[in-house]
Amino acid sequence: MRAMVMIAPGRALLEQDVPQPEPTPGQVLVRVGACAVCRTDLQILDGELGAARLPLILGHEIVGQVAALGDGATRFKVGDRVGIPWLGWTCGRCRYCESGRENLCESALFTGYTLNGGYAEYTVADERYCFSIPPAYSDVAAAPLLCAGLIGYRCLLKTEGAENVGIYGFGGAADIVAQIAIHEKRKIFAFTRPGDRATQEFATSLGASWTGASNELPPEKLDAAIIFASAGELVPQALKAIAPGGCVVCGGIHMSEIPAFSYDLLWRERKICSVANLTRRDGEEFLALAPIIPIRTETRTFRLEEANAALGQLRAGAFRGSAVLVLH
Repeated sequence: MRAMVMIAPGRALLEQDVPQPEPTPGQVLVRVGACAVCRTDLQILDGELGAARLPLILGHEIVGQVAALGDGATRFKVGDRVGIPWLGWTCGRCRYCESGRENLCESALFTGYTLNGGYAEYTVADERYCFSIPPAYSDVAAAPLLCAGLIGYRCLLKTEGAENVGIYGFGGAADIVAQIAIHEKRKIFAFTRPGDRATQEFATSLGASWTGASNELPPEKLDAAIIFASAGELVPQALKAIAPGGCVVCGGIHMSEIPAFSYDLLWRERKICSVANLTRRDGEEFLALAPIIPIRTETRTFRLEEANAALGQLRAGAFRGSAVLVLH
């Protein structure tokens, strides 16, 4: 099969012919229809997370059809459409798994990082960690839901019903979170790179109550802030913007160093928390909610062999929404 393969950090992906994987017990073989391109893919490619395996096939926002079943796999049948997210396997036995916090399992395996992912014509996945895709979505439209949507949803849950929600870094995840929050009658305050009027206008078109630069303070205090940008300096900036008792949620898997800040920014029970991975419950809840709102994803498509171009344009912020590799 064709695949775009990472052979070393900092180097472009190589288009290669590689053996088609075979599903082992409990796995499904999936013919990939679409795979969205995530900023985490860039961080893996740049070596910021450390390459857990090489060579590696990136991609963890996968939508495709089940092509074959491994022994004992019964959740899906051949021809079913499934989504494959970042969390690809957990042990099921540790204290995190047994307490419903499988996203923190220390033995977890991750699609497109410690497991081969979706920048390929076929991939395999543990059937327990696959999701049924709502029929209202095409493969391309559904792909960003598998990470931008799922992680964004978990971040929003961490705000615990906050009414005024600030979002720093208004990319694919923020776009989806804003739609959920506005559906829930919350107010969104969108923070972008200074001077990025196009993104601010986009946030306004989604229903944001206010837009501004990330170095500005909003016109009223926030109850919570979500940071999707990987810039650590935004943490103290967000703390300045939230009210006492508010929470700053860091939604990325990687962030640059957070600079020192005075204790008064944290005092009065303000909190900082991170979001790690997702749980299957998050996925089931979110994918049931998405077509009800309905969430709309904004995408730009690329062919599989254009994966390097998609990654480069993502790095440059050259488009709005999510890049999606289209196969077949």
